[in-house]
Amino acid sequence: MTEEKNSIIMLPDEVVMTKIFIVRGQKVMIDRDLAELYGVETRVLKQTVRRNIERFPEDFMFEMSKEEFVNWRSQFVTSNSDKQGLRYAPFCFTEQGVTMLSCTLNSKRAIQLNIQIVRIFTKIREVLTDTLSLKIDIEDIKKKLENQDKNIELVFTYLDKLMEKHENRTPRKRIGFKKDNH
Repeated sequence: MTEEKNSIIMLPDEVVMTKIFIVRGQKVMIDRDLAELYGVETRVLKQTVRRNIERFPEDFMFEMSKEEFVNWRSQFVTSNSDKQGLRYAPFCFTEQGVTMLSCTLNSKRAIQLNIQIVRIFTKIREVLTDTLSLKIDIEDIKKKLENQDKNIELVFTYLDKLMEKHENRTPRKRIGFKKDNH
């Protein structure tokens, strides 16, 4: 390998994040993008995976189906130059698959980029967890407010009934010591 390919580069997180897609409900990175990041050809990356296929169970890596590939390609790839590298359905790597891939490639660049990618996946998970937690808290508040509205309505209903009773009552006779006005 050349010195340039072995050099350690840190990419902006935003660049790496644009290469994370949702396929089959999972956050994944495709082989072509990972090959570019790791500084190897896509065919070399795929060859490495095939040689070590036992390290990549379905929850680490899977190949897009033809339908998924056509749908994904139509949504994300628009220029003809991009389509040239996408004649075949790509391998999709989950976070665990990316980690395993860096182990099989075993270069300093792959290790450093893997650390960065894992940190980004972790940040995404934290944001999603925080968002979910926030949504749950909001739902709890809504439920409490709904119950408060019902309770307040009930209190006003009772107050209205008490006011009606008070207005419709007949005056009571006074009890106790009465003074004659004679």
